Amino acid sequence: MPQDTFSSTDSVTSPSRDWFNIAPSDNTELGFIPKAIYVGAGGDLVVSSSRTNTEVTFRNVPSGAILDIRPAAVRQTGTTATDLVGLI
Repeated sequence: MPQDTFSSTDSVTSPSRDWFNIAPSDNTELGFIPKAIYVGAGGDLVVSSSRTNTEVTFRNVPSGAILDIRPAAVRQTGTTATDLVGLI
């Protein structure tokens, strides 16, 4: 395993050190609150805030975009973007 001299300085603004596939769900929250979300195939993204549970739709997110958002959930209803990856 390569040495990581910055392993003890991880913060919400530092580069991601791990990632996970996001499967949008209307009933389940994410297992981790990500630092950001990578959108592989563009479209709309409906997310729920990790602080207030307020839902909002990011419309027309382009393919390859990285959204610097920290949602608690990505909702299936209304989300048309696919190949979503949570960066942590």
